[in-house]
Amino acid sequence: MRHGAILVAAAHGAGRGGGHLVRSAALVRALRDQGRDAWLYTEGSAVPGARAPGDVPADIMLCDEAEIARRAWDWIILDNFRTSPQTAIRWARWGPLIGIDEGGPYRSRFDFLADFLPVLPARHRPNLSSFALTRAPEKRRAPPFALPRGPLRVLVTFGAEDPARLTVPVSRALASARPALEITALFGSLNTAAPGKDALRPAGVTVWEAACGVRDRFADFDLVITHFGLTAFEALFAGTPVLLVSPTAYHRRLARRAGFCEAGTGKSAAGRLGKLLFRRDGPDRVFLEALSRRSAALAEKYGLDGGTGRPRTVPEITGDFAGREPLVFTRCPVCGRGERLSHRVVARFPGRTYRRCACCGIVYQNRLNPPPVEYAKAYFFDAYRAQYGKTYLEDFPALKEMGRERLSRIRAALRSTGKAGDDARLLDIGCAYGPFLDAAREAGFVPEGVEPAASAASWVRATLGIPVHEGLFPAATAGFPPERFTAVTLWYVLEHFRDPAAVLAEIRRLLKPGGVLAFSTPSLTGISGRVSRVKFLEQSPADHFTVWDVRRTGKILAGAGFRLRNIRITGHHPERFPLPGTGNGRRGAVYRAGLAISRVFRLGDTFEAYAVKIED
Repeated sequence: MRHGAILVAAAHGAGRGGGHLVRSAALVRALRDQGRDAWLYTEGSAVPGARAPGDVPADIMLCDEAEIARRAWDWIILDNFRTSPQTAIRWARWGPLIGIDEGGPYRSRFDFLADFLPVLPARHRPNLSSFALTRAPEKRRAPPFALPRGPLRVLVTFGAEDPARLTVPVSRALASARPALEITALFGSLNTAAPGKDALRPAGVTVWEAACGVRDRFADFDLVITHFGLTAFEALFAGTPVLLVSPTAYHRRLARRAGFCEAGTGKSAAGRLGKLLFRRDGPDRVFLEALSRRSAALAEKYGLDGGTGRPRTVPEITGDFAGREPLVFTRCPVCGRGERLSHRVVARFPGRTYRRCACCGIVYQNRLNPPPVEYAKAYFFDAYRAQYGKTYLEDFPALKEMGRERLSRIRAALRSTGKAGDDARLLDIGCAYGPFLDAAREAGFVPEGVEPAASAASWVRATLGIPVHEGLFPAATAGFPPERFTAVTLWYVLEHFRDPAAVLAEIRRLLKPGGVLAFSTPSLTGISGRVSRVKFLEQSPADHFTVWDVRRTGKILAGAGFRLRNIRITGHHPERFPLPGTGNGRRGAVYRAGLAISRVFRLGDTFEAYAVKIED
């Protein structure tokens, strides 16, 4: 498998905190440990020779603008929290985009999304949703979430930056509320000059500044006060109760969604901490015990209670997620127009994302890895039997009869252009074991086939005596002279091509003026796609790179140099209607009514298209 470089770009600086940078640095280190050529980029590393920010280990490979231009990138991983459209478009020109816990307005446009923290219900679900930490704490409390009988040891920490400046007022409020606390305030690398910090030590607060390895000291405390983020979950894994104070309303919504106990938003919440934690006669044991139970329940919910071992980490999961050979189209694979980020994402599933071209309307698939489909002998026997109950050769008579019906429509299209003739040459792309070729020869055509499966191609040549060119189209016909054929056909083949634009161009080159292009393919506008487009795409085979829409086929073919002459809707399945009784047998009245409705309203799940080459 070919592997290129991976670039991890992290948010860092004023208003953006330091957690994203720490997580991204850990990810780069893990990828390099796996043998990948991984680099870290922050705004501070844009200048050649720039030093790493204080949160980043010195041995992490920092990337500047010149390095970006020199390398071919398999992936651009953005850990930005909220990525602007301009930033996403900028990075997309260098490679496929993976967004980690992306919450910005451009979330829906990313090639792939990975969510590792609980998020608010989103319209655009991710390709991967798997709870994970940056690194699990080494030390844990025993027993977890137990409350001491003596003074509470409390850690106050609001990340590397603490943009809402909550560390000082929360620590001060706790210190003035009751003396039965041992308070430690942690000031991150971007918050070392916090106003009021110097007044905390005289009030009895222990001050830490940018302490390294703090996650391994969570177990030394009886309570961690922080905001929603990785620190809260790491503390849960350490077995320490967690109470949240939110810097924004958005963080509070996230906290409530995840199930944390929280005191409110902003500095006004600091004053309420004393009332929550203390009563007149001392610590409020009822509240603290409830907080401990809530924290223990959250640890169990997110797999942080030690019952299943250590939770997976973001570097582990993302390393697997990005350790693939991406198949991402930079432009529409059919019309070739429009940058991919301008094409709306219509569905996401593990390992794949579907976009709709803003220009021609085709729906196409991007993948983390090429599909695991091989067109060998087993494809026509074991796989075919699993789907249809018989092997391809056992189905040969029915397929040949279907071919006769299709040939009659091809003849009608040729008569409309005056190109019909007894010696008409026909090319069937993806001919398999040749039932359509056999029917074409009986109908007076001079047939040839193209087939990538060696066993099928040799069987047709030996058994039917029809020439078949073994290999993949269009490479298999590259040496053919132009205007060689009167008709070219693809029966449930066109959707398998990664470059349908090149396929249509080669077919047009091979066809005589007025010659017929005929193909069949699944339809996005059939009953299955109308009932649930998401379910239809989820069940679409892994090697179907394009999904065609009957309503847009004429426009697409016109752009490729063909005039659509006829559309035939096929694949009618009344049992798929969301109506009671349609699945009770083919002879039932409800089924027959559903079949009639499907035909009248063209609701079949597949269709056939017949088009003619437009003369230059």
